[in-house]
Amino acid sequence: MNISDKQLGHEVTVHDHAKITNSEFGIYTEVGMYNFLENSTFGDFSYTGQFCFVQNTEIGKYSNIAAMVRIGPTDHPYERPTLHHFTYRRKMYGFSDTDDEQFFEHRESRKTVIGHDTWIGHGAIISPEVTIGHGAVIGAGAVVTKDVEPYAIVVGVPGKQIKKRFSDDIIEKLLKIEWWHWSYDKVKENLDDFYLPIEEFVNKHYED
Repeated sequence: MNISDKQLGHEVTVHDHAKITNSEFGIYTEVGMYNFLENSTFGDFSYTGQFCFVQNTEIGKYSNIAAMVRIGPTDHPYERPTLHHFTYRRKMYGFSDTDDEQFFEHRESRKTVIGHDTWIGHGAIISPEVTIGHGAVIGAGAVVTKDVEPYAIVVGVPGKQIKKRFSDDIIEKLLKIEWWHWSYDKVKENLDDFYLPIEEFVNKHYED
């Protein structure tokens, strides 16, 4: 299906060979082919490209996630004598009738949060327990291990902020406008405003 001729709707669109476990989706959401999603939520209108791997993550609305992104990668227990997962997947190797449930519960508790209207570039990696602020841009190939401010642009390894998309005043007003919480009808009615220069958009929709 080409991006130019597909029609999304209230049910999530899941492309071929995606594996989804214990995850929830808002309206107009899309999961790319060969994705692996686990213990995660997608806000309305958010999507992933191909070959993404997302675990234990809360994704806001209108988030744009490019191909080959990994969010919330799980860690091996490097404080133990061995890194190998026979210490927590004991049943797999015949060492026990049960696995280490406490270990897995701790993994799932380490939530990564992706804000509304964010853009996560191709091949980026975002560590567990990191929060990406609303409107932020994560550059292709970046490795992000610390929280990112709203509307910041972060690139590199390790990820560093190089600038903000807008002035502090504009950012403050956008965060108060919260257009991502508008209803579908309100977005549709104001669609032309999203083509305006940012100052005009803010001046039209910001209220003290």
